[in-house]
Amino acid sequence: MLYKHGKIAREGAGLAFFCFGPTSEIVHVPLGSVDVPFVFNEATADFQEATVQGELTYRIRDPKRVAALLDFSVNPRGQHRSDDPSKLNERLIHATQILTRSFTQRHTLSELLIGSDKLVAEVQEGVRKSETVSMLGVEVIGLAVLSIKAAPEMAKALEADARERLLRRADEAVYERRNAAVELERRIKENELNTEIAVEQKRRQVRETQMQAEIAVEQQRTALVDQRVDNERKESAARADALRATLEPLKQVDWHTLLAASSGAANPKSLIALAFRDLADAAQKIGTLNISPDLLSTLLEHTPSRERKG
Repeated sequence: MLYKHGKIAREGAGLAFFCFGPTSEIVHVPLGSVDVPFVFNEATADFQEATVQGELTYRIRDPKRVAALLDFSVNPRGQHRSDDPSKLNERLIHATQILTRSFTQRHTLSELLIGSDKLVAEVQEGVRKSETVSMLGVEVIGLAVLSIKAAPEMAKALEADARERLLRRADEAVYERRNAAVELERRIKENELNTEIAVEQKRRQVRETQMQAEIAVEQQRTALVDQRVDNERKESAARADALRATLEPLKQVDWHTLLAASSGAANPKSLIALAFRDLADAAQKIGTLNISPDLLSTLLEHTPSRERKG
């Protein structure tokens, strides 16, 4: 921008012109994007110190507004006459730091270390809506958080805590795996026992079936024996009845007669023997018995040796 007598004579991006130094003033406002790095040391909600390192990218959208607030005039050699251009970066950094502090104070250190995306989104949105940035005529292009670090002691403590949680989770995983193995082993044993019980039940059913079959066979055999005994008893009773019927007529017959009939009536020797037996039975009634020699000779003539011995 070319000022003459306190008024803008010419303005535009990348103009080339001649001017008269004693009566002219040149204001040079850069329109390109500018990257401004920053490092903030802030306190978190749990009163721990955290270092936030990042970079802010912006460009001047309204050169007239910036030139009205800050001195961008240059000398004949093209250098800015004051350090106001550098103050623009400082003001933007200050606005960014205020928003960053507001975010960190609402979050703990552990939340901040893993919440860089939330931090970037909130701070970038806040910078774009900031009255300071709008008043300077600046457009924020982007905000990047390169790192968020805790103090070395707290970093070690957080690492130790995270390590302990990971180890605890590993132990829990081992414990769960062992429990799962024990549970599977229990199921296997239970299935084996159930199988053995089922096999024993089947064996018992087979034995019961065999016993029932044997019982049925024995019952049939008992019925057969009973029937056989009954039949034999009936046969014996029938034979006894037949014998009784045969012997009934002989009850009234004298035994001498029966003996004579059984010995043979045609044998005189048998008859003489019966007579001698009758004599022996009545011996007490007989006084004197005379047997002639001829009778004895006759009885002994044709008697076999066996009969003689008898």
